[in-house]
Amino acid sequence: MFLGVLVGVFINTLPAGGFSQEYLVDGLFTVVGKIFVKSLKMLVVPIVFVSLVCGVCSLKDISALGRVGGRTLMLYMLTTALAIGFAIAVSSFVNPGIGFDLPTNAEFLAKEAPPLSQVIINIFPSNPLDSMAKGNMLQIIVFAILFGLATVMVGPIGNKITSIFNDLNEIFMKLIGILMLVAPYGVFCLIAQVFATQGFSAIAPLAKYFFVVIGALIIHAGFTYPLLLTLLSKLNPITFFKKVKDPVVFAFSTASSNATLPVTLETVEHKLGVKNSIASFTIPLGATINMDGTAIMQGCATVFISQAYNIQLGLTEYLTVIVTATLASIGTAGVPGVGLITLAMVLRQVGLPVEGIALIIGVDRILDMCRTAVNIVGDTMVTCVVAKREGQIDQKVYDDLSL
Repeated sequence: MFLGVLVGVFINTLPAGGFSQEYLVDGLFTVVGKIFVKSLKMLVVPIVFVSLVCGVCSLKDISALGRVGGRTLMLYMLTTALAIGFAIAVSSFVNPGIGFDLPTNAEFLAKEAPPLSQVIINIFPSNPLDSMAKGNMLQIIVFAILFGLATVMVGPIGNKITSIFNDLNEIFMKLIGILMLVAPYGVFCLIAQVFATQGFSAIAPLAKYFFVVIGALIIHAGFTYPLLLTLLSKLNPITFFKKVKDPVVFAFSTASSNATLPVTLETVEHKLGVKNSIASFTIPLGATINMDGTAIMQGCATVFISQAYNIQLGLTEYLTVIVTATLASIGTAGVPGVGLITLAMVLRQVGLPVEGIALIIGVDRILDMCRTAVNIVGDTMVTCVVAKREGQIDQKVYDDLSL
């Protein structure tokens, strides 16, 4: 990953065009990087479906599914609210938008978020195969849970299906292992391509905003998560961070929680010792609705845009931002470009110009990589907490640093 950053920044300093651009950036890096991401995405739908069916079938107490779902949703909402509240506090202290000298006549056309009623309706699939083809994660989760419940309820007949799905789950986990062998090359190409294209020149005009977001992300991941992990589960946070480095690097490289999902699941189950009955539900759900990193960006961006346009926000407006962004993280889960859509919703809610989003787009690609990594850490932390409180974590596996 670091070698990719160095090579990418070096290429960015070279004259535009030529061999490096045509054969490396647009050629080798782009081809290998896209094939690597496609290989990850190839495994997402089958792994989520098969793993979740296995998880539901392994639950001895079906009512536990509702309890696990409630705890998971509450924790995801709690961490998101804490994230955006903290981001607003840090940004208000640093004031990244005061004295901003770039032109504020930028334009940005935001997609409309669907109404809440339509979001709820869209959670339920009318055609499960179509949902899988389109990668609609919430619909896949719903169908997998219903399929798993029906498999359990038919009694001994369902044991054959359960056995088949358990075998399929092992096969897909082996596929992840194979993909991990070529991961260093894929990560290198992805990182090199991004930094060769972006460089650090785009950061200079927005350096204050950029580093405020980065600082908030680091503090949230390095302080809030370990604190919650210790208070709610008594698990060792140092061990936790040593074991989540693989999915964090994947998330940073791909800037996609969904693409990282296979690696996250493999890490949570085999390195952190979380039982499949918990991980198969909490990880796909978290990849879909848990956006702590995005919430931090929204908090910082709201303060930055308000200061750039010299519009004062009071305590009521900031509380509105926290509530809106927290609920929007769930309400717009299935919408493409969710980060900018929810930010547009937040800005409209407090009377800020949506066009202000155009001011921060220049550095958003690199920040997107960073906040996706934080999202993944949040998913794994909540999963460990829920598993510990449900008695569904192998403490010996969690403590074993050789894994």
